[in-house]
Amino acid sequence: MSKSEIFKKELLKLTEIFTEVDEQKRQLVEGLIEDAAFLKSENYELKEVLKEIGMVNFHPQQKQLQKPVEAAKQYLKNVNSYAVIIKTLNGVLNKNIIEDDDDMSEFE
Repeated sequence: MSKSEIFKKELLKLTEIFTEVDEQKRQLVEGLIEDAAFLKSENYELKEVLKEIGMVNFHPQQKQLQKPVEAAKQYLKNVNSYAVIIKTLNGVLNKNIIEDDDDMSEFE
C-alpha cells in the first residue's frame, strides 16, 4: 500500500467517525484529523524502512556500541504526536456522546 493510500484510508476512517459530531466541533478538529492521517501515512513508510534496517545500528566489532537510526527517532516522535492527536480527538468524541446523553435524559 502506498503512503497516499494510507493517508486517504486514515482520513476517510477518521472523517466517518466524526460524522455524528456537531458541525462546529467537526470543523474545529478538521486540521487534527488531517494531521493524524498524515502522521499515520508517514509512519507507515518509516516502519517499512525500519523493518529492513532496524531501529539501532550496532558497531560491527563492539556490539555494546550502538547508535539509533534517525528514521527510528522520527518514527517515535510521530507515534507520540499521533497518540496525542488521537487522544484529543477521542476527548471531543466522548464529550459529544456525554452531551447527547444529557439531551436524552430530559425524556426519561
